[in-house]
Amino acid sequence: MDETVEQLLQLTAITSTLMAIYDADDRLRYANGAFRSAYFIEPDEAPLWPDLMRRNFDLRRGTVIRGTNFDEWLRSTQSRRGKIGYRAFETDLVDGRWFWMTEAVQTNGWMLCIASDITSLRAKGRNVRQDRDQAIKASQTDELTGVANRRFVMARIEDMLIASQGGSDGCLAVFDIDNFKYINDRLGHHAGDLVLRDFAHRIHQSVRRSDCFGRVGGEEFILVMPGTCAEDAIAIVERMLSVIRFSRPLPESPDFSYTCSAGITACVPTDSASDLYRRADQALYEAKMSGRDRVRAA
Repeated sequence: MDETVEQLLQLTAITSTLMAIYDADDRLRYANGAFRSAYFIEPDEAPLWPDLMRRNFDLRRGTVIRGTNFDEWLRSTQSRRGKIGYRAFETDLVDGRWFWMTEAVQTNGWMLCIASDITSLRAKGRNVRQDRDQAIKASQTDELTGVANRRFVMARIEDMLIASQGGSDGCLAVFDIDNFKYINDRLGHHAGDLVLRDFAHRIHQSVRRSDCFGRVGGEEFILVMPGTCAEDAIAIVERMLSVIRFSRPLPESPDFSYTCSAGITACVPTDSASDLYRRADQALYEAKMSGRDRVRAA
């Protein structure tokens, strides 16, 4: 086995195909020379993926990121990155190269990335394929907040339920911003939109790569937590609510603050998506009725 691993490492070192492995925290654990060269990673570096992308964006190298707001791009991309077992897409680099990238994710969150150079292939159809990829991204993203939309999140619930039938843990949390109608009525819809964006941004910063967070409508958001027991899920969500308490999202009203409530439920092998959602929603209702700004578990 040791000889096989050694031969594998030697082969990946000489291939022009980009190869990398990320752990469940999205930290680079292995990358061959071709990958490190393309993304400007030193031999002894093991950066987190978001940090690597931010550094290259600031230095105008690596992946082409369209638009000027890096944080919006990052939030949208992370809402989809590593959420399904396999994903394939095209990506282009600032130096003009074009790659076909695949991501294969294990249930423990570790990801294998392989990219092949397709710069010389079907160049004339590149704009069409870019438009297609942008359309797919738009169909999976909430336009206002940049996190995943209802369609994408509900599909991840179905994935989690399939895993639960095989014995895996899993939890669903439903969030609702407290007194959001009052915020809109008192401060206006522009302020309400700022609060929604702030909430999405701050919660998303605490979301693990294996989890999926998205907006399902109005001021309601969902967090899908596969492979997570109820005790851990409650601790995760309580930390998220604590972050929201200290947020001050309105520059023109520096003293303004807001809170949210959450309901959590764990998967049962016989659950349907509607069963799971209904229990979490009931737990959310209990959190609201018991004073808001708290977590309740079904």
